[in-house]
Amino acid sequence: MDNLREQIKGLINDLYGVDDVTVDFASVPSEIEGDYSTNVAMRLARQVGKNPRQIAQEIIDGLADSGFGFTIAGPGFINVSVSAKALKTQLDEAWSDNYGNNNSGEGKLAISEFPSTNIAKPYSVGHLRPGTQGWAAKKILEANGWKVITDNHLGDVGTPFGIWATGFKRSGIDFDKVTIYDLGNIYIKMKADLKEEEKNGEHALADEVQDWLLKLEAKDEEAVKLSEHFKEISMKHTHEVMDRLGIATDLEMGESCFVERGKQAVEEYVEKGIFEKNEDGSVICRLDEYGIDVPMLMLKSNGTALYATNDLGCMLYRAENIHPDKVVYCAGGEQKFYFEQLFALGKKIGIPQENIHLYFGMIDQISPEGKREKMSSRKGVVLMEELLDDAEKRVRENFDKEIDDEDIKKVAVGAIKYSDFVADRKTGILYDPDKIFALTGQSGPFCQYADVRMRRILAKNADFKRVDFADYDFAEEKEILQLLLKFPDLVRSVCEKFEMHKIAAFCFELAQDLNRYYEKAPISTAEDSVKSARLWMIEKADFVMTRALDLLGIEIPAKM
Repeated sequence: MDNLREQIKGLINDLYGVDDVTVDFASVPSEIEGDYSTNVAMRLARQVGKNPRQIAQEIIDGLADSGFGFTIAGPGFINVSVSAKALKTQLDEAWSDNYGNNNSGEGKLAISEFPSTNIAKPYSVGHLRPGTQGWAAKKILEANGWKVITDNHLGDVGTPFGIWATGFKRSGIDFDKVTIYDLGNIYIKMKADLKEEEKNGEHALADEVQDWLLKLEAKDEEAVKLSEHFKEISMKHTHEVMDRLGIATDLEMGESCFVERGKQAVEEYVEKGIFEKNEDGSVICRLDEYGIDVPMLMLKSNGTALYATNDLGCMLYRAENIHPDKVVYCAGGEQKFYFEQLFALGKKIGIPQENIHLYFGMIDQISPEGKREKMSSRKGVVLMEELLDDAEKRVRENFDKEIDDEDIKKVAVGAIKYSDFVADRKTGILYDPDKIFALTGQSGPFCQYADVRMRRILAKNADFKRVDFADYDFAEEKEILQLLLKFPDLVRSVCEKFEMHKIAAFCFELAQDLNRYYEKAPISTAEDSVKSARLWMIEKADFVMTRALDLLGIEIPAKM
């Protein structure tokens, strides 16, 4: 189509002397003759003073030997038909072991930051989307030639540590026997106690929390010991859950790594007049020149660091030591304004990298009353382990009893992940088990099964001796060939805005086309040349489906 576009532009210049025309093609609905359509004749009509249908005919006459089929539709649309055999030839020419990949990011380095879990908290469903989206961002960047470093930016400092330390000391739990779930319960109880204390106009507990924060920043021996112990317990748990989700990171540089650098930088920027110190000792950064009229608080009045302090230190560390061209922060949409401030701050101090907030909506569930509501521990599954256990249980109950544990995990995780990518990431998603585990409709198992079925056909015909199929017209395979040829452009375009839902939609469309194909195009009973051609096409479709699902972090099970 790119070649045809250039031919039409050259012909228009020859016929009418117009050399700045844009020729765009759109896919046409299946009920209309042709595969693509352009309205260029209609856009030229006023400029050249001719009827658009006449212009369309003159363009078609000049393209008689181009190898395409043309018809005129409506007021002057030029509909273009491409032969299925030409599509097959094009796919052959474009094919390689890296089909779909490109080198547009060659020589560039990106950091994908996910899932950014919190120390001393069990891995919750709140970190499902950061993990799945961040992993997909890594895979998509790599498919476009980027080198990617992944970093689990741990929440291991700040007020939460003070809450855990205070609560733990009051709990009486043995230091060597405390679990991640104990720490989770301590946090919930402490938050309730702090809220009650504030309601009563008291602050003893809140003061104790702040004291522990100051102790940790001062490297107090007991505070450091507690922090390290909480971190050890947390990371063992986090790694177990991440392993079940099929995600991992190269780095685990928590906020604690950047506190000192951040506080040092705050003082430096105050001296340079970039930041302002208030009378109470707190420090702010004004961002009015970036259209943000709310200053960013960089340091508390008592000198303790904030998220912004640590993120400043982190940005500087990465710029000075890793030198990324792009950093992708995977965090919820509720933090959108904070990241707008942070990125403006980065520009103000001269951080050179491109910063992207890859944000997303919340996860909802269906209540017992049938209403959509936010997923919470009070009303349903909240721990990631519980969600995964529930998913595996459903797969065991509803799928082939011969599926082994490894395949059960792949289907369960695939269903959960695919449900994350079905809609635009900026919207909320609904955890609806009745839909996400279905073998019909837009679901992960539906797409996985399409690939399992292709592999079963290829395995069944593994000993079949392929023969020449040069005379086969590929008419039955045309829709699938068109879809396979779209894959490289899809991989390239999705990298621009991380629109993973487009990959999920592509997988679903390919699975649908394959299901229709099997009904009208027998393979095992076909004559040898037809069988050879169809097996060739199945191999290509299997490759593309596998690669597309892999971009979303979804594996293909051996059986379903």
